[in-house]
Amino acid sequence: MESSRRALLLVAVAAAAIGLASASFRDNCDIKWNPENAAFSDDGHGLTMSLKSNSSGCLLQTKKQFIYGSVSTLIKLVPGNSAGTVTTYYTSSVGADHDEIDFEFLGNQTGQPYTLHTNVFADGVGKKEMQFVPWFDPTADFHAYTISWTPCMIVWYVDDVPIRVFRNYRDKGIAYPIKRPMFGYSSIWSAEDWATQGGRVKADWSKAPFVAGYRDMVLDVCPCDGADSCVYGCAGAFSHGGRQQNCAGLSDEQRGKMLWVQKTHRIYDYCADYRDNKKPGPECSLPQY
Repeated sequence: MESSRRALLLVAVAAAAIGLASASFRDNCDIKWNPENAAFSDDGHGLTMSLKSNSSGCLLQTKKQFIYGSVSTLIKLVPGNSAGTVTTYYTSSVGADHDEIDFEFLGNQTGQPYTLHTNVFADGVGKKEMQFVPWFDPTADFHAYTISWTPCMIVWYVDDVPIRVFRNYRDKGIAYPIKRPMFGYSSIWSAEDWATQGGRVKADWSKAPFVAGYRDMVLDVCPCDGADSCVYGCAGAFSHGGRQQNCAGLSDEQRGKMLWVQKTHRIYDYCADYRDNKKPGPECSLPQY
């Protein structure tokens, strides 16, 4: 818990430095799917979302779109037997050829670890999955999950640990999200056909409702409705200066943490998957950090 507190504190301090603050879920988000399955804390900074049946669930969406920035929140995943459930935290554009940056948490049987699934879509193309098992119990307490998106790179963080980087190599013909505004989303839903051990293990609905907890969303983003002026303005704001430093890459300490996670806790890497005549994309042979 100490590392998650430290990570969120660092995000909050950075936000305060540019006039931002921890955002209220109630004030800054809408429940777009099954609002009866969402419950806000009295101050609006806490939220639970419940999955009660295989046709229910819940979906939250930020009110505003943005180009670039970081979105961070504390999440406590469904405890106990969470098989067949998926809890998510992601950003996505709307419409055709969409862009998307994913955290998905795939449930499991009691005593078995969650799968932390990441992916990125650009110009409608995904299939860039990496999966990890957490090095902590994500159901015992809240942990900070952050998506950082700049014109230079995307970084997925768990607490203060970067677990993955995806660099912008558009100059080499590799798609990267640069022009479509995104919303932030969180959800919980049933995915019995694939989520747990390839769909072999189904949800035990006698254990429902399955409840995920969220706390203290922090948004350090550049609001944008898609107009050219804000797309270019946001790109400039997040390419240089103090708001985001990711264009310089990870620090040596961050790189060491990420390589440790990838060596010891990564269980799937699309760049190493040659099954069924798959061929890794050209980005797999390029530096990512």
